[in-house]
Amino acid sequence: MVKIAVVGAGNGGQALAGYLAMKGFDVSLFNRSKRRISPIIDSHSIRIEGQVVGEYHISFATTNMEEAIKGRKLIMVVVPAFAHKEIAKRMAPYLEDGQIIVLNPGRTGGALEFNNVLKEENVKKDVILAEAQTFIFASRMSNPGVAKVFRIKNAVPVSALPATRNAELEEVLCTAIPEFEIVKNVIYTSFNNIGVVFHPATLILNAARVETTAGKFEFYFEGISPSVAKILEKIDEERCKVMKLFNADPMTAKDWLNYAYDVRGNSLYEAIRNNVGYRGIYAPPTLDNRYILEDLPMSLVPISSFGEEYGVKTPVIDSIINLANIMMGKNFWKEGRTVKDLGLEGMSIEDIIRLVEEGES
Repeated sequence: MVKIAVVGAGNGGQALAGYLAMKGFDVSLFNRSKRRISPIIDSHSIRIEGQVVGEYHISFATTNMEEAIKGRKLIMVVVPAFAHKEIAKRMAPYLEDGQIIVLNPGRTGGALEFNNVLKEENVKKDVILAEAQTFIFASRMSNPGVAKVFRIKNAVPVSALPATRNAELEEVLCTAIPEFEIVKNVIYTSFNNIGVVFHPATLILNAARVETTAGKFEFYFEGISPSVAKILEKIDEERCKVMKLFNADPMTAKDWLNYAYDVRGNSLYEAIRNNVGYRGIYAPPTLDNRYILEDLPMSLVPISSFGEEYGVKTPVIDSIINLANIMMGKNFWKEGRTVKDLGLEGMSIEDIIRLVEEGES
């Protein structure tokens, strides 16, 4: 069995590390700060609740990146997308030939951004970089060393950058986690970014309720009413229009719920209501949360940027970004990933497709 490093020990990272340990893999766990992993450093164990139940032992937990990834064939990066640049810089000096890095997920443009940092850091090692379309679990961390898995998704699209490395990626990643499904290229993972549909607008439209109840309501079942779902459908529609620029067939949010969770509905609202995997997932206790701080700059902003660059208007997406700017006292237009920041300014659609499929000439 390949040795695996999980980089990031939040909700997803702890759940994934425990899940992989359950499957018998030699797992290391890295976190930037010691606070979240102190109990795991001592016990080497993670307890999982929910769809998977048990206490499972990992090899070790550490705040030392070199120690965490040394000799590890598969490196699963499970941090908010706004931390990808920092993680890439920390990882760069210690990468080894033959390692596979997977961003879980990349959000929009994650692999492109991560790759740009590795180039800036002059990494010459032969590594494979890939991004997943979403995270494999709906999960929450109840305490350090205890994670609840509400639902394991049926399938998660993933692709390497460039796509010419997909066969090598599949041989290792899909053997470890069969739920991963190789797709054509990172256009499919970056723009089929379903979190961008569900998370930021729902949180912003429930801002008063979040701030007056500290998030004491079920995010999907109570936060997404029929009228809120109509806004989400418009965001989804704009996302799909931008993706179609790249001669790619987008998966609608309603179709994705069927793909990932086996749920159907005549509308997006109905499909969400039919997903028992969302039951018990509460809203964030504050607006200062990754649903805005990650999904705005790393998902909505790049989708809008690609639309602006190539002639597709995104008025509903833009309105959510503008509202968030006011509410959070930030300028996500400047903080977020853009066509320029990703090194794609001036490139044609055909150039970008060639880049993600074949790599740089």
